[in-house]
Parts: sequence; structure tokens; C-alpha cells
Amino acid sequence: MSESILEMKQISKEFTGVKALSNVNFKVEKGEIHCLVGENGAGKSTLMKVLSGVYPYGNYEGDIVFDGSVQRFNKINDSVDAGIAIIYQELALFPDLAVYENIYIGNEIQKGGVLDWNKAIDDSRKMLEKVNLKVNPEVLIKDLGVGKQQLVEIAKALSKEVKLLILDEPTAALNEDDSENLLNLLRELKKQGITCIMISHKLKEVIAIADKATVIRDGETICTLDGSKGEITEAAIIKNMVGREIEDIYPKRAKKEFGDKVLELVNWSAYAPQLGRYVAKDVNFNVRKGEIVGLAGLMGAGRTELARSIFGNSESYKLAGDLFVHGKPAKLKHTSDAIKAGIAYVTEDRKGDGLFLLQDIKNNISVGNLSGISSRGVVNENEEIKIAEEYKESLTIKTPNIQQLVGNLSGGNQQKVSLGKWLFVSPKLLILDEPTRGIDVGAKFEIYSVMNELIEAGMSIIMISSELGEVLGMSDRVYVMAEGEIKGELSSEEADQEKIMQLATQ
Repeated sequence: MSESILEMKQISKEFTGVKALSNVNFKVEKGEIHCLVGENGAGKSTLMKVLSGVYPYGNYEGDIVFDGSVQRFNKINDSVDAGIAIIYQELALFPDLAVYENIYIGNEIQKGGVLDWNKAIDDSRKMLEKVNLKVNPEVLIKDLGVGKQQLVEIAKALSKEVKLLILDEPTAALNEDDSENLLNLLRELKKQGITCIMISHKLKEVIAIADKATVIRDGETICTLDGSKGEITEAAIIKNMVGREIEDIYPKRAKKEFGDKVLELVNWSAYAPQLGRYVAKDVNFNVRKGEIVGLAGLMGAGRTELARSIFGNSESYKLAGDLFVHGKPAKLKHTSDAIKAGIAYVTEDRKGDGLFLLQDIKNNISVGNLSGISSRGVVNENEEIKIAEEYKESLTIKTPNIQQLVGNLSGGNQQKVSLGKWLFVSPKLLILDEPTRGIDVGAKFEIYSVMNELIEAGMSIIMISSELGEVLGMSDRVYVMAEGEIKGELSSEEADQEKIMQLATQ
């Protein structure tokens, strides 16, 4: 019989009258990879914050038994000292410090009361070897890609003799290669006796890596699935996560009828002086009315750069070629020009570029079209409330009220607010950049359903996505980019993962 390293018993946690966790039971065996899954807002991150001391003892009900002893963590350092390390989706690294400084910051090596940075550099090399990261420990964090920064975070945890490693959406911002490397590393750490808890929305990764998977829904433990018994399947996870079976993750449209071209690019190029290269080159591309066009490609292919060059060229690229909106030549020199032309862009970085996290839902939705609810420069607050309530209902934004700060919402609900903001400008063409990144399968289904409703109403959509299943499941046509160029165009009937990858790697 396996020995447990962690048991959380009857954990309950409230926020100003809202019960985030209700009598949650969660047990992890030594040396296993245990995935924690559930919809956005289900309580996964809250449970881990209770475990790690972010929410100290006394702020919750229930018991934490770790490594055989009842724990009362009053601060994060208490859980760290016990051998627990948590790595969040937003990495906690200092970009202007070196790798070795980040690994040992707060845990500095001293000799005779003096910081011994030479030993820190040497020991950092050993930690980096453990995570299979071949970089100079003296290089600055900001000079590393996200995948390598993630490995530095894990090396930092290993330097503290971690027994339980918690990773919150570790592959959300990684490409497929970096994601696979990370999963392989977790398998290696398991062989070394390190226990891992991984929170993830990527069900294929959960199925591939998990020894067990616990499902949380609405702040309650629903079940624990055992991989050794063949219980961890996509259908089983989805059913327990959302409380119902989703027969088709990608909802079908009743009809597909396409009109005239809404947008067309002819020999379109965007040169980035700061990079000294073209981010888009000789692109020929079009979108018709009532069509979802998928834009696929590997990380760095130029998809986001192409979208930004269309949407008012906020990056100030040197543009060449022709852009047509509804068949007429257009010069979109600013984002306001693009909005007036009926184009909206939902950014991939909703927290950094898309939303005001310290403002409420109402303000975030109205900000894209204040002129639409203003008279003589004064915002009609009643109209603002009415509009926000309408989008809260139509997009099923899960929140007690529209005065809720956006920063307090789950990822899926933040994405819906971002979508609502741009729908309020009444676009004819909506560019969605990684529309479901970091959100759960239930929220994904809702986003896909909204997309279909918008198409049925006559809108057109460009969808940039790194998830090939999503591209294939939702697109009417697919363009594949690599190194800033369109490498191929595929109809929905002929597109498959193999063909897309062949084009993306040319």
C-alpha cells in the first residue's frame, strides 16, 4: 500500500460570504504525479494557496497533514521550509537578475557571514543540470525564453530540497516542444522521488502524465481518477468537471454560408526595425463574411505580428502591400482606424494588454466604446450598467455582480470580459488571438459556442491558435504560417494535424 505525503481534510474557505472551498478532501501519495483539474473558478488555485500558506492557518477550516504531521502554515516560508514549492503560471522571477541570482535569492549561500556567489554559480550549474537546461547561470533571465524560465523556476525549487512540487498551469504559455520537455522532466523528477501536483486545463497532458487526477467542481471534491485502472480519460474528466457530458467539444454550426471578402491582404509585408527582419512577408490572405479562418503555426511564426500589423500597426512596423476592407483599399494607421473599419482584436495577453485588472467588469466592457454611451463627453452610467449586464448574461460571465474587479475573476471569465469589450464596438471582423489559452474545457465550449453565434449573425472571425485540435475543430479554412510567410491554405475538409505540421515546419 502506497504511503501518502499529503492529505488535506475537510478544507473550507470563504471570501466575503462566497464559499470558494467546501469540505474539500485531497490526498496525494509519495512519488506520484497527481493532476488537479476543474473549471476556472472551481477552487484549484485556492486549495493550493491554502496548502502553501498564502492563506495562513486560521483563514480556513480543516487540516493539512504533510509528511506525517499536521501543519499550521502561517506564511509561505513555513511551507517552503517543510519542503513544499509552488510555481505559478505567472513566473516569479526577476528579469534583470542572472539565473544563479534568481535560483538562490532568499536562500543565499553564505560563507563566514558573506554571500558566496561563486559557490552559488557552481551550485546553480548542478541545479540546471537536474532540469536539463543548458544555459550559462550568469545569463540574465530576460534573455531566456518562457520555456527556459519555467525550468529556472523548477531549479530554484530543487535548490530548496523540495519534497512536493506544485505547478499551476505550467505549460499554458509554452509551445509544444517546451511542453513535452517539461512533462519529461516531471517524469524524471518522479524517478528521483519528488512528488508533483500539476494543475492543468490541457486534458491530453493530464492523460499523458497523471498517475491520479482529482476533479474539483464548484469548490467541492467530485472524484479521484486512477490512471493505473484506466480511469483517466477525456470523457471521464469532462463529465466530472462540468457535471455533464460534452459530446462534441467543438460545437457544430447549423449551416455554413459565406459572403464577400471582408478583409483581404495582397503581398502584405511588415518589417520590424527593432528586430532587423520581416515578421510578415508577402502575405496573401482573405476572410469572407460568415467564416472562421484559422491561422496556425509554431511559436514565432509571425501570427500575432500579422494580426497587430492589420489592427492599426501598434508595433510601428514598416508596412508594404495592399489591405482591402469590404473590397476597398484601406490605410489603418491607428487602432482607432481599424475599429472604425469594423475590425476588433482580442489579444492573447488578456492580463497585460487586454484588460484593466484593477477596474471592474463594467468599466472594462465599456472602455472600448465610451462614445457609444456618452453625451457631450459625459458617460451615461445607467447605460453603462445596462450594457455590462447584457454582456454578463449573454457571455455567461460567472460573477456576483458587474462591480467585481476583473483581476479577481478566473481566466475563463476574464477572457469573456475581454471578448465583451470588443463585441461592444460592433465589429464586422473579430481577430481572436489564442482565445482559449489557460481556460478550462467548459469555458472553452462556451467561447466556441459564442463564436458560432457571432458567425451565424454575420460576423467574420480570424482565430489564431496553437492548439491544432481547436484550429481543426472550429475553422472553415486554415492558413499555416512559418517564419512570417504563409506556407499553405487548407480547406476544413482537407486539413489535418499532419498536413498543418508539415507546412508549419517548412
